[in-house]
Amino acid sequence: MSYYTYLARCNDNSLYTGYCVDILKREKKHNKGEGAKYTRQRRPVKIVYFEEYESRSEAMKREIQIKGWIKEKKENLIKYGHPTKFRTKDA
Repeated sequence: MSYYTYLARCNDNSLYTGYCVDILKREKKHNKGEGAKYTRQRRPVKIVYFEEYESRSEAMKREIQIKGWIKEKKENLIKYGHPTKFRTKDA
């Protein structure tokens, strides 16, 4: 099973960070008003970025890390991606 850390853009252009096991289902849940309290008042939301992890613990740690960032850093993550996550050993 895979776990995901994601960023969702809300209708007020704010960003919400969370983790889940199914990106599409999570986006639908947010948009039904069944997601986080933060997103209920800011629907619709669109998941605009995600990273895949092998464990729930890894995904949660990454969620906490990203939640501590300023919005500009989150926007750069969306725009440019994770700088090391997808590099090979030879890169």
